[in-house]
Amino acid sequence: MRVLMLSWEYPPKLVGGLGRHVFELSQALVAQGTQVQVVTSEAQGAPGREQAAGAWRIYRNSGPELQAPDFLTEIQQLNFGLLEAAIPLAGQADLVHAHDWLVSFAARTLKRAFGLPLVATIHATEYGRNGGLHSDLQRYIHGAEWMLGYEAARLVVCSRFMRDEVMRVLTMPADKVRVIGNGIDPRRLQLAEQERSQLAAFRAKLAAPDEQVVLFVGRMVREKGIETLVEAAPRVLAVHPNTRFVLVGGPSAGWLAERAGALGVGERVRLTGFVPEQDLAKCYACAQVAVFPSYYEPFGIVALEAMAAGVPVVASDVGGLASVVEHEVTGLTTYAGNAESLAWGINRVLSDRPAARARARRAKTRVAQRYTWEQMAKQTAAVYEEAIAVSARKGGSSDESRSHGGRGGQQTKTTDL
Repeated sequence: MRVLMLSWEYPPKLVGGLGRHVFELSQALVAQGTQVQVVTSEAQGAPGREQAAGAWRIYRNSGPELQAPDFLTEIQQLNFGLLEAAIPLAGQADLVHAHDWLVSFAARTLKRAFGLPLVATIHATEYGRNGGLHSDLQRYIHGAEWMLGYEAARLVVCSRFMRDEVMRVLTMPADKVRVIGNGIDPRRLQLAEQERSQLAAFRAKLAAPDEQVVLFVGRMVREKGIETLVEAAPRVLAVHPNTRFVLVGGPSAGWLAERAGALGVGERVRLTGFVPEQDLAKCYACAQVAVFPSYYEPFGIVALEAMAAGVPVVASDVGGLASVVEHEVTGLTTYAGNAESLAWGINRVLSDRPAARARARRAKTRVAQRYTWEQMAKQTAAVYEEAIAVSARKGGSSDESRSHGGRGGQQTKTTDL
C-alpha cells in the first residue's frame, strides 16, 4: 500500500504532539510494509527532500515565499506548498492520510482531483480547545474541521473522549469514526551511559541539588492548565519548601512569570522554553514528579512519555488523560482547574515516595504492553483498507458522509479498532 501523508509539522519542526505522532506512525507503518511519503512544511536546517528508509520519504515545502498578512493567508499558502510537492506523487498513491484541519484544503483537492480515498486524523477540535466558538476565526477553523471529516472515508481519533467530541461537535456519523490511541517508543526516553554521567550537570541548570523537581512538559497555553500549576505552587511549597517547578515548552509565557511573581513563587518557577528533543529524556530523568493539569486534552502523549520514563505522574481527570492515567494504579488524577486538588496530588507523591515509585513501575509496564506504535500501525493499516473498500464501492470519489445526510447525519453504533 502506498500512502501519501500530509502534516503541517514534522521533525525537526515540533510544536505539539502531532509532529511526533506522524513521525512515529509513519516509521511503524513502513516497518510493516506500507510505503509512506510524508508531505510537510519546511523546517529550518532540514533538507527539502529526505529518504528516511527505502519506503519512507519526506518532502518539505513552504509554498510561495510571501509575507502572509494574517494567519489564514499563511495556512492557505502552506496548503499551496503542500500541493506543489504532493501532486507529482499523487498519481502513484493508493490513499491520502491528512492530519488536522491545517492541511484540509490540500487533502480535499488531492482526493477530488485524483479520486483517492481520504483518511483524516482529528487530533483536537477548535471547539474543545476554546470551550466553544467565540470568534469568526474559530468558527472558520471549525468549518474546516467539519469539511475534512465530511470528505474523509474514515476519521481517526485518539481516544473515546475525542470520538464522542467529533460526533457531537462536528456531527460526524459514528460508523465513520475509529479510535486509535497514540503510541510511544520507550527507547527515545532512555539515557545512554554517557548521558547519565552528565546528568548532574544538566540538572544543575534546572534546580539546586537539594531541590525536588516538579516537571511540566507541554505548550505554554491556558488549556494545558499551567496557570493552575502555578497557583498550586504555594500550597506545595508550604509542605515541601525545597521544590522547584520546571515548566518545559513554548511559546514564551511572560504572563505566567508575572502570575508566579504575584503569588510570591517566582523564584521557584523556572520557564525553560523549548528544549531540544535530545534533552527531553534528561528532563524526565531529573524529575521527582511529572504534572499534566490540562483543562482539555484529547489524549495526553506527554503523560505516556513520563510513564515510559518511569516518572510518577499527576494528571487532571479530563479527556484522554483520564483513560491513560488510572488513579491510584498508574498515577494520581486530580480535578481540572482546581489548584488545591493539584497540590494534594503533588504533595502526596513527594511525601510518599515508595508508593509513588510503585505506581510509576506499574505505569511503565502498562505503557510497554498497551501503547506501542506497532499496535497503532496495524490498526491504522486496517482503517486504510476500510477506506479503500468504501471508495471502491462508491466509485472512488463520492463522500461516505453523504449517505448519512451530511451535517445532520444519522448516528449509528461505533466500531473501535
